[in-house]
Amino acid sequence: MPWVGAYRFRATHQRIKSTKRNKNRPAGGREEVEQAMSMSINRRRFLQATSAVAVGAMAYHSGHSAAQSPGELRVALNGGDYAKACTEAFVKPFEAETGIKVTSVADEVTFTQLELMVSSGNVALDVIPTNPITAIEASQKGYLEEIDYSIYKKSELDAILDFVKQPHSVGTIVYAYCMFYNTSKLPTGQARPVSWSEFWDVAKYPGVRTLVSGQYGVEGPWEEALLADGVSPDAIYPMDIDRVFKSLDKIKPHIRKWFTSGSEIQQMMHDKVVDLGQTYDGRATLLIDQGDPIEINRNQAKLSWDCWAIPKGAANASNAQKFIEFITRADRLAAFSQLIPYGPANQNSFKLLPDSLARKFATHPDYVKSSLATNPKWYAEVGSDGVSNAERLTKRWNEWVLQ
Repeated sequence: MPWVGAYRFRATHQRIKSTKRNKNRPAGGREEVEQAMSMSINRRRFLQATSAVAVGAMAYHSGHSAAQSPGELRVALNGGDYAKACTEAFVKPFEAETGIKVTSVADEVTFTQLELMVSSGNVALDVIPTNPITAIEASQKGYLEEIDYSIYKKSELDAILDFVKQPHSVGTIVYAYCMFYNTSKLPTGQARPVSWSEFWDVAKYPGVRTLVSGQYGVEGPWEEALLADGVSPDAIYPMDIDRVFKSLDKIKPHIRKWFTSGSEIQQMMHDKVVDLGQTYDGRATLLIDQGDPIEINRNQAKLSWDCWAIPKGAANASNAQKFIEFITRADRLAAFSQLIPYGPANQNSFKLLPDSLARKFATHPDYVKSSLATNPKWYAEVGSDGVSNAERLTKRWNEWVLQ
């Protein structure tokens, strides 16, 4: 995902002084999506500074503090093509099946806005899109309703990837940070690294490299550094931060650029300024579809996701539970994935997708088993010093990268 994935992840999390919601979106209208993403980053910064105004506006448009209604629901859908895809794949079919009228807001909701809504008792929305870290922090502060998994069909619930099923949020789409090769420099048949330990072996596998920057804390080459140092995937968390940076010391001289955004790594791959590196899978897929000489390696890919939650005190909480259950169904996520190519979190969705499209997604069953899901609870965890692990990583990175 990495269309929106990486950016969205970092900007909506307020405690972590980062700057966009983990983020990247694709196909069909991908160019429009990319423009929307860029605009969205700046808009989110503005909204964070004017949350009271923003929440008031949402309340106005959605029927401010409306009483519980059996036929009403107020939902935020993010913006741009993503919101349009949500409307077609989720909102309209939900209204048709349930008769519940959905009033939607094509915008995102920051942690500050959620906090203001709940603490003031002015809960203007019933369903909000969020990211895993924000959902964890919000749940710890009591800002979210618990997800009622008892209303899910067993066949659907069992098919949803375990790591996206959290007590107070449910993931719908998944994206990956993965390895890529420029096949004009590293063609098929030539020795290429297939694991992060091999990626770190610059003598055996030469080439100009890139990795994601760690300046945002919530995303960085942390897990990759530990994998490169021999840590098994099931022992990554809790992270040994000292070990992370000792491993990064070894690869640092060989990194031409630590990229900071999806558009930046996409441009670097397109311009062939790097031979191999890390990327968001959606960005690489877009270039591949356009004919660029890029190949993705899914082994040891790192997975993150976008999720949905219900603000505490939502007027239409019962309908909100129904909506979230509805949008996690296999057929709804398959429909969404054909509008905006994100990996569906429901594995049954792949029974409904053509294989040529399904294999572009991070959640394809063949890829998931060799991938690593990020642990948002660890990133959001706050130590005795009042600093979260994500903030700790940001501080350490800022000092280390200048050395």
